[in-house]
Amino acid sequence: MEQRVKRVDDGATLPPTHTLGGDESARLQSSPAPGGDERIRVALIYGGTSGEHSISCATAGAVMAALDPKRYDVVSIGIRRDGTWVPGESDPSKLQLGGATTEVADSDERVIVPPGNGSSEWFAACDSEQGMQLRSLGHIDVAFPLLHGPFGEDGTIQGLFEMANIPYVGCGVFASAAGMDKHYMKIVLHDAGIPTTPSIAVTRQRWAVDRAGVLQDVASLGLPVYVKPARAGSSLGISRVDTISQLDLAMETAHKHDPKVLIEAEVRGREIECAVLGGHGVEPARAASPGEVVLEARNAQFYDFEHKYVDTEELRMQVPAHLDSEVTRRIQEMAVRAFDAFACEGLARVDFFLTESGELLVNEINTMPGFTPFSMYPVMWEKTGLPYRSLVDELITLALERGTGLR
Repeated sequence: MEQRVKRVDDGATLPPTHTLGGDESARLQSSPAPGGDERIRVALIYGGTSGEHSISCATAGAVMAALDPKRYDVVSIGIRRDGTWVPGESDPSKLQLGGATTEVADSDERVIVPPGNGSSEWFAACDSEQGMQLRSLGHIDVAFPLLHGPFGEDGTIQGLFEMANIPYVGCGVFASAAGMDKHYMKIVLHDAGIPTTPSIAVTRQRWAVDRAGVLQDVASLGLPVYVKPARAGSSLGISRVDTISQLDLAMETAHKHDPKVLIEAEVRGREIECAVLGGHGVEPARAASPGEVVLEARNAQFYDFEHKYVDTEELRMQVPAHLDSEVTRRIQEMAVRAFDAFACEGLARVDFFLTESGELLVNEINTMPGFTPFSMYPVMWEKTGLPYRSLVDELITLALERGTGLR
């Protein structure tokens, strides 16, 4: 789920126990491609059917530009808003926000991903007057899905890669699905003993047949509440409800994005985020320097889509967040606990509320966080000693080490 950063403030990095060692960082930046001159073939997959389509395109452009052409052979694949897979853009500058292509364009060709043992070639197919024409895209070593929202971040495409036996960057099927659904996300966190914000889940069916019961539950949460789609990102469809009369419109807005809605009690506190990166083999996951979302707009009620992407003038990201060492340690430990509770792999961003009393509550976990060089996740790692290009290398390395199947 993407975020854009307007300004990042410098600060001291964490002690070496919380960052990558110098030798490891140097290895990631300078190591040659395996097998001598043979490059790793990476399928960058972007676009998608969710409301975060353009953000995904911009992310793909950033990652494409960061991949060393001496080490990687990039196969670009776009998913159009209607769900069709097509050959993607090869020029990363055309995928930036405001560039020539911030939406996946149509094509006569369709990309085919064959299931099997992972050794099959991928193809671009075109229906011509001479019949179906196939163009080989070659063997793919690893897929890098840069998709946000439903049908990209929710375990569906991860299941496709598992069926095709193609290693892929990021979390697996369960972690992706449970992390995307804010209702089940809270169930997993609660079972792990990790505190979350009080909430209720409301399906479209219950809203239709038991509205009185929903209103009773909302009253038990207390006003104001926040009404949000259970499985959407980038704050799409979220409304703040100060009076019960506003609930109908808020539910209608959320239902435009998802038939299941989460209604959360308001929590007053600082919004702190922490980036987590998976470990190699049996090594533990690693947490970066936490960052803070600082929304300075006087009339802003919450960190919504408008302030993330449109009216960003009064939005500031503080990295590292101004926290004492003990609070920083608690946030990092809880972020890794949340990562482990979902059996996450590769990457995740854990978002917290830090109340005035010092209580930490997990707001949500994002298994495909915003990933442009100016997004919070990469910036947090940059400030912890891992530059963007090295972070991309590390994620691909982790995916290749992990492989597919039960683990």
